[in-house]
Amino acid sequence: MPLLYDFNMDTADDLALRLAQNLKRRRLEKGLSRSALSMMSGVPAPTIAKFEQQHSISLVSFLALAKALGYTDALKSLLSEPIYTTMEELETINKNKNRKHGRNEFNR
Repeated sequence: MPLLYDFNMDTADDLALRLAQNLKRRRLEKGLSRSALSMMSGVPAPTIAKFEQQHSISLVSFLALAKALGYTDALKSLLSEPIYTTMEELETINKNKNRKHGRNEFNR
């Protein structure tokens, strides 16, 4: 069921920018150069630079960087709990808790 109201105006690009800024801030707080973080994470330094400057990175590389900075538990908790805005949405979530496959809306 699509959300009827979404007051969050952040775009995917806005979120990528915020993640890149946060990663750079955490890297600098720890006194790490891009080369040092590269060695810790296995992610090439140019990839780190591209992420910090252009906010583009593969998910696997992002996860490796976050893990190297100590954010494994935060990553594990991401998407771990359902979020709902209405009681109807909560009822749908509870009804579908054990589903293994989504419903194909095109084959009705």
